[in-house]
Amino acid sequence: MINRYLQATLSFFVLSLLISCQKISNSRTSKENLSQPNFLVIITDDAGWNDVGYNGSEIKTPNIDSLAHRGVKLNRFYVSPTCSPSRVSLLTGMPSSRIGVVAPISGKSNKTLPDSITTLPQALKLNNYQNALFGKWHLGLDINNGPNAFGFDYSYGFLHGQIDQYTHRYKNGDASWYRNNKMIDEEGHTTDLVTKEAIDWLTKKRDTSKSFYVQLAYSAPHFPLQEEEKWKAPYYNTIKDSSRMDFAAAMTHMDYCIGKVMETLKSENLEENTLVIFMSDNGAMEHWYPTYQYDGKFKGNDVLGSNFPLRDWKTSNFEGAIRVPAIAYWKDHLSPQDNTNYMSVSDIMPTILSLIEADIPDYAEGTNVWTSILNAEIETNHDIYIRGHIQESLIHKPWKIIRNRHKNGSLAVYQLYHIENDPEEKFNLINDEVEIAKQMKILLEKQFLKDDKTVNVELK
Repeated sequence: MINRYLQATLSFFVLSLLISCQKISNSRTSKENLSQPNFLVIITDDAGWNDVGYNGSEIKTPNIDSLAHRGVKLNRFYVSPTCSPSRVSLLTGMPSSRIGVVAPISGKSNKTLPDSITTLPQALKLNNYQNALFGKWHLGLDINNGPNAFGFDYSYGFLHGQIDQYTHRYKNGDASWYRNNKMIDEEGHTTDLVTKEAIDWLTKKRDTSKSFYVQLAYSAPHFPLQEEEKWKAPYYNTIKDSSRMDFAAAMTHMDYCIGKVMETLKSENLEENTLVIFMSDNGAMEHWYPTYQYDGKFKGNDVLGSNFPLRDWKTSNFEGAIRVPAIAYWKDHLSPQDNTNYMSVSDIMPTILSLIEADIPDYAEGTNVWTSILNAEIETNHDIYIRGHIQESLIHKPWKIIRNRHKNGSLAVYQLYHIENDPEEKFNLINDEVEIAKQMKILLEKQFLKDDKTVNVELK
């Protein structure tokens, strides 16, 4: 009788232990899923190299500077010379010219991402991520080609590139403001509305059982510049040009809002498990003189951003247009450092997917650069090809070749720069380094031949 009792007791104990172990295993599995990092990609619109405080600008950007000083300054980070192409590369991991996007998608264009390509949010969704986009889309001007069609579970902001900050309408009067799959009307400044929606989603709307990818894409500091006096006030005694003051105000307004988002990550206990990437979509534009746009509502700007000391402006393939301020910040994971490894926006997709051990689509041409972000002494060694609607360029460290094509049939014009010795691109060595120039031309042409030749070249 006692033996039966002991046997029953032992069986009950073993069964309880097995159930307990199973519960622990399930709990660990759940925690492991939640331990996948979150990703927050913050994109500014037309912010130049010298438009952030940490690069020596007169513009006050304390929150961006804080990310830079606590994180990794990606000091050789390359994008496309205009906005839509950079966003294509971010979401596909390849040069945007591969799908024929080499300039801003604008006007009444129905150009968008092809359905045959798996985007970054779609790939993340397969790995139990919830994805949200707030702000600028600019990869399809029809609501049916909005972010929700390409892997985002939630989206809010504007479809077009260049909008009135208060009416939220495109330069030709088209409506652009939406939430998910519905066009809406709302009152308020774009920078404030986008920030508020992102914070609401992070605190109230997201699925807390899933990790997230958030793309926070501001319209600032892109024109038209419409800022309240409180954002201009810090510059009354330091910036004399009214256009530059308006631009600085837009940057400082956005920086304040970035600070609010970072405070939200902290208060929600998300900061330690969120990789934050900050970048500009292209370099600064020199000026803006509108004519027919917005029915003549805006007088324009004779001075906008600053790419100093880098050469030239948005739309070119010189450093001022394609080498932009960029930062990687992840509390307790990344040590503060200045990183001069060559990286591009096309590297973000494979790097993020590699971090979560997800499959990288075969078509993605970017490189996983995480080890080089962790340790600047581990150098990157991949070519960076960028095609714009005016020029194309190829960087094969430490050389950069630029080609100007001519539609009238005349021969292309090449320029060659040693961008480490000459980051300001003052000395064209195309006739001095004959053998290197020959090799660089071959590398450039190989990349060019991979491009879709049906391109979108309409300027915004």
